[in-house]
Amino acid sequence: MITSSQNPKLKLVRSLMGRAKERREANAFVVEGVRLVEEAITAGWQFQFALYSDGLSERGQDLLKVLIAHRIDVEEVAGDLLQKASETETPQGILAILQSSQLPIPNYLNFILIPDQIRDPGNLGTLLRTAAAAGVQAVLLPPETTDAFAPKVVRAGMGAHFRLPIHSLTWEEIEQKCKSANQQMGNSANFQIYLADMDGKSCWEADLRQPLALIVGGEAEGASDEARKLATQRICIPMMGNVESLNAGVAGSVLMFEVVRQRGQ
Repeated sequence: MITSSQNPKLKLVRSLMGRAKERREANAFVVEGVRLVEEAITAGWQFQFALYSDGLSERGQDLLKVLIAHRIDVEEVAGDLLQKASETETPQGILAILQSSQLPIPNYLNFILIPDQIRDPGNLGTLLRTAAAAGVQAVLLPPETTDAFAPKVVRAGMGAHFRLPIHSLTWEEIEQKCKSANQQMGNSANFQIYLADMDGKSCWEADLRQPLALIVGGEAEGASDEARKLATQRICIPMMGNVESLNAGVAGSVLMFEVVRQRGQ
C-alpha cells in the first residue's frame, strides 16, 4: 500500500496531470474513473499501472479483478492521497497510467477532423467524442491546439481516445495528408477541405457526401491563417435566433452529424 505523497507512482501521476511536455517525455497519460479505465481495458490499451483507494463502488471492485486478471500492476493508495492527486471534483477512487500510443491513420480517408486552435479542453474532448460517434477516420491536430491527452480532454472524450487515430502534425504535414487522400480517391472523387465559418455557405446546401476534411476553428480567435489558406470551401450553420455563434464543441458536432445525415449513415 502507498502511504507517502512522495511515492514515485504518485509523483508520476502529478507530473502527467500537469504539462504536455511531461506527458510527451514520459510517453504516458492519465485516465481517471471507472468508465475510462474500463474503456482502456476493452480497447487493449497498454497500462503502466493502476491506483485505487478504499470506498470503490461495486463496479469499481469488479474492475479491480479485471485489472488483476490482465496482470496489470495494481496498488492501493492510503487515505486521501489519491484524491489529492486527482483533478476531478468527485474522484471515483481509481486511475491508471497508460502508455501513449497513436492508432494508425487509415490508407483511404474520406472524413477527417481538424480542430484548429481549440484551446478549451472541454471543447476538444467534445469534438473527439463526437468524431468517434460520427465515424471520423482521423483527427489531425495542428499547432496551437491544446494537448489531446490532457486529463480534462481525456475525461470529456469519454473513451474516444481509444478508438480514434489522433495525430499532432504541422500544417505542412496536414496539407500532405489531405493531398494524399485526394490522390487515393482517384478521378471519381474530389477531396474537399471545409472550414466552419460564419460567412460560409449553409451546411444544409453544401454537398458533404464527398470525401472531406472539416476544420473547426478556436473559440476566441477562430481559424488560423494556415487553416484559411488550406480550406477549399467554407460552410456555416444557419441560426434562427439572435445568437452570434455556437461554441466550437457544439458547432463541430452539428457539422459532423450533418455529414452523417447526408451520407445516410
